[in-house]
Amino acid sequence: MMDRIHLTGLRVPGRHGVYDSERERGQDFVVDAVLELDLSPAAASDEVADTVDYGHLADQLAEVVAGPPVRLLETLATRLCAVCLADHRVLAVTITVHKPAAPIGHAFRDVSVTRRVARPGRPGRPEHPA
Repeated sequence: MMDRIHLTGLRVPGRHGVYDSERERGQDFVVDAVLELDLSPAAASDEVADTVDYGHLADQLAEVVAGPPVRLLETLATRLCAVCLADHRVLAVTITVHKPAAPIGHAFRDVSVTRRVARPGRPGRPEHPA
């Protein structure tokens, strides 16, 4: 089993959605990221340079969510996966994008989309292009 870094509950305002009203008003989106990588080098060195700096990662993910709007959460999740995989040490990533204020005409707690993307050639893991 691969080591993991979890970043959960990153809340960022964005203007994503199918409806014009969603893009005009905007709303908060919540991002959960699970990065799979080998943490042995960082554990041995005790240096942040040998791991993913989750503060910097949060900044990058927030920039995507606050950036140009997309219509679908699936598209947003895919863009967020690409940000995580830009670090060569990340072998796979699972991103969940929550849209707690989605325009649904019924009482609900949350709606979310989850994507998992692994680098090509990762044995025993599904591979999806980011």
